[in-house]
Amino acid sequence: MNIFSRTVAALAVAATTLANAGHSHATAFAAWQVANVPFGDTLNVRKYPSGASQKQAAYPNGTVLQMTGKCTGGINLLNLANHSYWQQKHKIRNHWCQVWHDPARNGQFVTGWVYGKYITPFQ
Repeated sequence: MNIFSRTVAALAVAATTLANAGHSHATAFAAWQVANVPFGDTLNVRKYPSGASQKQAAYPNGTVLQMTGKCTGGINLLNLANHSYWQQKHKIRNHWCQVWHDPARNGQFVTGWVYGKYITPFQ
Protein backbone atom coordinates (compact mmCIF):
# COMPACT_ATOMS: atom_id res chain seq x y z
CA MET A 1 0.00 0.00 0.00
CA ASN A 2 1.56 3.36 -0.95
CA ILE A 3 1.85 6.30 1.43
CA PHE A 4 -1.13 8.13 -0.10
CA SER A 5 -3.42 5.11 0.24
CA ARG A 6 -2.28 4.48 3.82
CA THR A 7 -2.86 8.12 4.73
CA VAL A 8 -6.32 8.11 3.18
CA ALA A 9 -7.14 4.87 5.01
CA ALA A 10 -5.98 6.31 8.34
CA LEU A 11 -7.99 9.49 7.82
CA ALA A 12 -11.07 7.49 6.90
CA VAL A 13 -10.76 5.42 10.07
CA ALA A 14 -10.23 8.56 12.15
CA ALA A 15 -13.22 10.33 10.57
CA THR A 16 -15.46 7.31 11.10
CA THR A 17 -14.27 6.94 14.67
CA LEU A 18 -14.87 10.59 15.49
CA ALA A 19 -18.25 10.63 13.76
CA ASN A 20 -19.39 7.62 15.78
CA ALA A 21 -17.76 8.63 19.04
CA GLY A 22 -21.03 9.79 20.55
CA HIS A 23 -20.48 10.51 24.21
CA SER A 24 -16.79 9.68 24.27
CA HIS A 25 -14.57 11.75 26.49
CA ALA A 26 -11.63 11.24 24.13
CA THR A 27 -10.83 14.32 22.08
CA ALA A 28 -7.78 13.16 20.13
CA PHE A 29 -6.53 9.85 18.83
CA ALA A 30 -3.09 8.56 17.95
CA ALA A 31 -2.87 6.30 14.89
CA TRP A 32 -0.75 3.21 15.50
CA GLN A 33 -0.76 -0.03 13.57
CA VAL A 34 -0.53 -3.72 14.35
CA ALA A 35 2.97 -5.08 13.70
CA ASN A 36 5.27 -7.96 14.62
CA VAL A 37 2.45 -10.44 15.19
CA PRO A 38 3.70 -13.92 14.18
CA PHE A 39 2.66 -15.12 10.71
CA GLY A 40 -0.89 -16.46 10.69
CA ASP A 41 -1.76 -14.89 14.04
CA THR A 42 -3.62 -11.72 15.08
CA LEU A 43 -3.36 -9.14 17.83
CA ASN A 44 -6.05 -9.59 20.46
CA VAL A 45 -7.79 -6.53 21.87
CA ARG A 46 -8.71 -7.19 25.50
CA LYS A 47 -11.36 -5.60 27.70
CA TYR A 48 -8.79 -4.84 30.40
CA PRO A 49 -4.97 -4.54 30.25
CA SER A 50 -4.26 -8.23 30.89
CA GLY A 51 -3.65 -11.28 28.73
CA ALA A 52 -6.23 -13.09 30.85
CA SER A 53 -8.95 -10.51 30.17
CA GLN A 54 -11.91 -11.06 27.83
CA LYS A 55 -11.02 -10.84 24.13
CA GLN A 56 -13.03 -8.17 22.27
CA ALA A 57 -11.55 -8.47 18.77
CA ALA A 58 -8.44 -9.51 16.85
CA TYR A 59 -6.60 -7.62 14.12
CA PRO A 60 -3.87 -8.72 11.68
CA ASN A 61 -0.54 -7.01 10.99
CA GLY A 62 -0.97 -3.70 9.18
CA THR A 63 -4.34 -2.81 10.71
CA VAL A 64 -4.43 0.86 11.70
CA LEU A 65 -5.73 1.32 15.24
CA GLN A 66 -7.08 4.48 16.83
CA MET A 67 -5.38 4.78 20.19
CA THR A 68 -6.81 6.93 22.99
CA GLY A 69 -3.26 7.75 24.06
CA LYS A 70 -3.56 6.07 27.46
CA CYS A 71 -1.09 3.30 28.34
CA THR A 72 -0.30 1.52 31.58
CA GLY A 73 2.57 2.96 33.56
CA GLY A 74 1.25 6.50 33.10
CA ILE A 75 2.45 6.70 29.50
CA ASN A 76 0.53 8.93 27.08
CA LEU A 77 1.08 8.18 23.38
CA LEU A 78 0.15 11.73 22.46
CA ASN A 79 3.11 12.98 24.50
CA LEU A 80 5.45 10.67 22.58
CA ALA A 81 4.57 12.07 19.15
CA ASN A 82 7.73 14.21 18.99
CA HIS A 83 10.00 11.28 19.82
CA SER A 84 11.69 9.14 17.18
CA TYR A 85 9.91 6.06 15.85
CA TRP A 86 12.29 3.79 17.77
CA GLN A 87 11.88 5.75 21.03
CA GLN A 88 8.09 5.52 20.78
CA LYS A 89 8.18 1.75 20.20
CA HIS A 90 10.75 1.23 22.95
CA LYS A 91 8.77 3.27 25.50
CA ILE A 92 5.58 1.20 25.20
CA ARG A 93 6.91 -2.27 24.34
CA ASN A 94 6.13 -3.70 27.80
CA HIS A 95 2.91 -1.78 28.44
CA TRP A 96 -0.75 -2.13 27.53
CA CYS A 97 -2.27 0.71 25.51
CA GLN A 98 -5.91 1.63 25.10
CA VAL A 99 -7.59 1.44 21.70
CA TRP A 100 -10.93 2.90 20.55
CA HIS A 101 -12.59 0.41 18.23
CA ASP A 102 -15.82 -1.14 16.97
CA PRO A 103 -15.38 -4.88 17.59
CA ALA A 104 -18.89 -5.82 16.41
CA ARG A 105 -18.68 -3.44 13.40
CA ASN A 106 -22.08 -2.03 14.28
CA GLY A 107 -21.19 1.57 15.15
CA GLN A 108 -20.87 0.81 18.87
CA PHE A 109 -17.32 1.94 19.66
CA VAL A 110 -15.70 0.83 22.92
CA THR A 111 -12.30 0.97 24.51
CA GLY A 112 -10.05 -2.06 24.71
CA TRP A 113 -6.38 -2.78 25.38
CA VAL A 114 -3.52 -4.08 23.21
CA TYR A 115 -0.02 -5.10 24.24
CA GLY A 116 2.57 -2.54 23.16
CA LYS A 117 5.01 -5.10 21.79
CA TYR A 118 2.65 -5.60 18.84
CA ILE A 119 1.92 -2.00 17.79
CA THR A 120 4.04 0.63 16.06
CA PRO A 121 3.48 4.31 15.24
CA PHE A 122 1.58 4.66 11.96
CA GLN A 123 3.82 6.19 9.32
